[in-house]
Amino acid sequence: MVELKMADGDSGSERGGSSGGGGGFQHFQRDQETQELASKRLDIQNKRFYLDVKQNSKGRFIKIAEVGAGGSKSRLTLSLSVAAEFRDYLGDFIEHYAQLGPSTPEQIAQATAGEDGGPRRALKSEFLVRENRKYYLDLKENQRGRFLRIRQTVNRPGFGVGGPMGGMLSGQTIALPAQGLIEFRDALAKLIDDYGGDDEELAGGMAAGGYSELPEGTSIMVDSKRFFFDVGSNKYGVFLRVSEVKPSYRNSITIPFKAWSKFGGAFCRYAEEMKEIQERQRDKMYERREESEGDDVEDD
Repeated sequence: MVELKMADGDSGSERGGSSGGGGGFQHFQRDQETQELASKRLDIQNKRFYLDVKQNSKGRFIKIAEVGAGGSKSRLTLSLSVAAEFRDYLGDFIEHYAQLGPSTPEQIAQATAGEDGGPRRALKSEFLVRENRKYYLDLKENQRGRFLRIRQTVNRPGFGVGGPMGGMLSGQTIALPAQGLIEFRDALAKLIDDYGGDDEELAGGMAAGGYSELPEGTSIMVDSKRFFFDVGSNKYGVFLRVSEVKPSYRNSITIPFKAWSKFGGAFCRYAEEMKEIQERQRDKMYERREESEGDDVEDD
């Protein structure tokens, strides 16, 4: 466990350097405030990735750390609600990556030219915005292969460019080799399943009805769009998330359980009304066709 924490950014030198003066107490206090609940390590190509579930007074969250071959580190922090959406986005990138096929020499040459001569359009892009954090996901390609670049930016209030009322924008980026997307997604999903509800959320779920099981998610394909239906729960109760996904964008709405019947009734009513409208239009077309045929007979 100590090795995992050191790889996550708390190096031995940092711990040793804080043993004197008040720094030792500050580190002790911070360790008491933040607890590590679980950790997973993934070795993908020449990189190591650590996924740590932690908990503090604000709730549970997942910290993702990338450790490069030279020991360089980059970190991202996801709340569990964002981590769940992030997991779903990874599924979309996995599906898109599987459909690309092998890269041609021309594509690799273009990727290299893009890096040297300016930004090159990503193979697929998505982004998440939650409060003061933004997450950008870009599937890109270079001479070493395809990879998913994940960038997190945090708007920190303070004396930024905008003055005392402005903010300072800080960011971190990790690069996940595309060959490890499935392994990474599965590890993240396992942590979310195991630690996806803190005591408050569990209490809220019991208050909402005490359901130990929820319906499985499903999806339907309509033309070039895919609609996902996922049932979840939080401290406010059970909900249904409906996501509309196309290659270029993704939109979602969340419907609380108490509104499902109303939504279902509205959909059924509109379906019946459209069916009646289509039948009336079809009858009018037949009537016009018969009138036209009758006019032709009279002309003869």
